[in-house]
Amino acid sequence: MITIFKDKKDIPGDMGYVELNDLFFDQNTASLLDGQADRIIESIDEAKRIGRYKISSRFDDVALDIDRLSTGCKTVLNVLYHPEKVFCLKECGDNALEILYRFETGYVYSEYALIPFDMGPVIVQTRSGKKVIDDHEELKEWWGIEK
Repeated sequence: MITIFKDKKDIPGDMGYVELNDLFFDQNTASLLDGQADRIIESIDEAKRIGRYKISSRFDDVALDIDRLSTGCKTVLNVLYHPEKVFCLKECGDNALEILYRFETGYVYSEYALIPFDMGPVIVQTRSGKKVIDDHEELKEWWGIEK
């Protein structure tokens, strides 16, 4: 299950926090992509990886550099390949969130609720501890009132 933080103060000091997913992906994650990434890229951006740093766009099969992936797709790939870091969720759309919320590991942060309707269980973490939430409405409530 992924772990969600809603306050930056709750992120442990020994974990790195990444706000700029595009830049982090381009500098750290793009070179790590493998078959796992292919499925995610196809699912989120409807593109196909055709080389180490190239994708085939869903628009007329135009070949593009891998840095042209959406920020949501890059965020999901960052979480997959760097499960020890915390990544900002702010630029993820529902298609990226649905995949991310099914991950077995990983850490994300957002100060406001970003929840797909079709979600699996997640861990929420605050200064007071952790708990598992597997219900959309309960997670929405946690984001709104938990301190």
